[in-house]
Amino acid sequence: MQVRTSHVCKLTAEQAAALREYLARHGFEFRETPHAEFAAQKPDLSLAYYRSGKLVVQGKDTAEFVEFVLEPLILKEARLGYETVLSPELLLPRIGVDESGKGDFFGPLCVAAVYVNGPVVKAWQQTDIRDSKLISSTAKIHQLARLIRNTPGCVTALVTIGNEAYNRLHARLGNVNALLAWAHARAIENLLAQEQRLDPPPVRAISDQFAASPDTLKNAMMRLGRQVELVQKHRAETDVAVAAASILARAEFLRRLAALEKQFGITLPRGASGRVEQAAREFVAKHGPDALSKVAKMHFRTATRVVSSADQPKAASE
Repeated sequence: MQVRTSHVCKLTAEQAAALREYLARHGFEFRETPHAEFAAQKPDLSLAYYRSGKLVVQGKDTAEFVEFVLEPLILKEARLGYETVLSPELLLPRIGVDESGKGDFFGPLCVAAVYVNGPVVKAWQQTDIRDSKLISSTAKIHQLARLIRNTPGCVTALVTIGNEAYNRLHARLGNVNALLAWAHARAIENLLAQEQRLDPPPVRAISDQFAASPDTLKNAMMRLGRQVELVQKHRAETDVAVAAASILARAEFLRRLAALEKQFGITLPRGASGRVEQAAREFVAKHGPDALSKVAKMHFRTATRVVSSADQPKAASE
């Protein structure tokens, strides 16, 4: 199928205003364009809205922008959507798998696998299901996760590796990609074990290629997983099955992180920033360095810095 790199449609004044606001909030760079009310761009996408009411979208990210932003958020209808006449493979039964928490110092690693078929895909055409990284609202993530779980015909599986188990596995396996591969393979296996609910059976499983070699995940696949085609690709979240998995994984990660905050009585920020390191220092001051492994991924450099600085006063007093 040829990748779509341009799209033209008409917008009302209200839709144009909503689009302009979206672009401003999501880091687009505005520029002057002849005869345009406004124009904006990112590296692989440019948009121009003309005084005639015509919107022109161009660039490698055109199809993704139209499907996940323009249609559901601005037009409020599916025009491009899943062009099943041109691309019937978009309705094929398949599994999408994705993770959340990999880049976060605090909190677990959560991996979700989601089975979709033709009716499920069609049911989601006019929803907000898209890559979870494009959704900033925690409430929205949980709302979409409920929608996914409650969609008839959709089947899901979750693998959550809490921090203490994560640290043991990382020490044994040696690197993050090996751990990710095991968790992805386990989630796919757990989903395929529900074979009586997978109607019709999936023809493939789709994952982001998180390791340099595709063999990292391929070699980790288990007995049932080896019976389906494994597709690994960059930006796999453009497939709705993987996007749904990313939302479920994010929802579970956020739920677990909130539970850790409540258990230990301290805010645990996302990511691995200076704010995260400060929170780690506050955690260690409150609960001691030995407890950090209960909430954090100890192979991060943040852990080394925080624990070593906590040990310095003790070493000095000795």
